[in-house]
Amino acid sequence: MEFQFSNTLWEWRGPAPFYFLSVPVEMAEQIREAARVVSYGWGMIPVVAEIHGIEFKTSMFAKNGTYVLPIKSLVRVPLNLQVSDLVDVTMRLGA
Repeated sequence: MEFQFSNTLWEWRGPAPFYFLSVPVEMAEQIREAARVVSYGWGMIPVVAEIHGIEFKTSMFAKNGTYVLPIKSLVRVPLNLQVSDLVDVTMRLGA
C-alpha cells in the first residue's frame, strides 16, 4: 500500500538530533489498519520511502495520534533539507 503526503520537517534533540515528518492525521487510521500485517515489535512499521528520488528504508512509529517517519541523514544532507522545510514523500508499508 502506497501513501503520499507533504509535511514540514521537524527535529527532536535527544542525545543526538533526529529529524522526522509527521504523517497527516487523516492517513493514520488507514495506516493503522494496514500496519497490522507488517508491524513488528513495539508498534514499529517498516516502510520504504522516497524523497526527491532518494529511496530509503526506515520504520515509522506512533506519536501524538499519528505516525512519524524518521528522515535519515543519507537523505536529509544531500537534499539540504532543513527544519521547517515542506517535504514531499512517497512511502509504502513493508520493507
